Amino acid sequence: MSKEIKKIGVLGAGQMGGGIAQVSAQAGYEVILADISLEVATQGKSKIEAHLKKQVEKQKNTENDLKKILSHITPGLGIESFNDVDLAIEAIAEIPTLKFETFKKLDEVCKSSAILASNTSSISITEIAAKTKRPEQVVGMHFMNPVPVMKLIEGIKGIQTSDETFAAIRSVSDKMGKTVVVSKDFPGFIVNRILMPMINEAATVVHEGIASVEDIDTAMKLGTNQPMGPLALADFIGLDTCLAIMNVLHEGLGDTKYRPSPLLKQYVAAGWLGKKTGRGFYQS
Repeated sequence: MSKEIKKIGVLGAGQMGGGIAQVSAQAGYEVILADISLEVATQGKSKIEAHLKKQVEKQKNTENDLKKILSHITPGLGIESFNDVDLAIEAIAEIPTLKFETFKKLDEVCKSSAILASNTSSISITEIAAKTKRPEQVVGMHFMNPVPVMKLIEGIKGIQTSDETFAAIRSVSDKMGKTVVVSKDFPGFIVNRILMPMINEAATVVHEGIASVEDIDTAMKLGTNQPMGPLALADFIGLDTCLAIMNVLHEGLGDTKYRPSPLLKQYVAAGWLGKKTGRGFYQS
């Protein structure tokens, strides 16, 4: 397996995938940003351009920086466009069956030396790796949202992940200007194992009528010095994503303390997913 990473494929041109593509390009890597259609991938690149233009307006970047970063990003059509990448980073929906099928296809398309990384926030890397014929080259790279701002990457080693693979993604992360923390492959890893139960409990406090959404968030901001209340954060993350992670924690750990809040389940069933739908715990 080649240790040197020059070209990165990012699968999923949404908010997370776009952010990963941006920081990869800023670090000087050649990037293929792929999605289910070339149109969606191109839209993903356009969103990166819009974000970078705002940075130029705020004088955080120059016009030359913008052009250089965008020149490193090429829209691609699906996994088939990853045949010559050195590192493929998957950033699709947090659905186990979808992840498993995706990694089977990545394994078939990507060259034998390529590392396959998942941006999963909770799903077992060991299970994902087992769907491939290169489990030692499969690893977790959990970026935080918004990717260009947040400095953390959770690095997750499946039971099969080689030290060489982990060293390679640590090197890539360093080049991106990120700090890597290492987690064992258990449901939720570090951040979501701690964060999601807090969000879930905040939803339960609303459900039980103990306090209003606004007062809960104000209490947590002023009482624990958090920059954003847990319910506002849940809206930002997406209530469907929060529910998916709580389901992984509940099923994976088998403890009733991880049971998803009935209100969280109801909001997702109603299509109230937070900022992306204009309604969640807050209405916009």
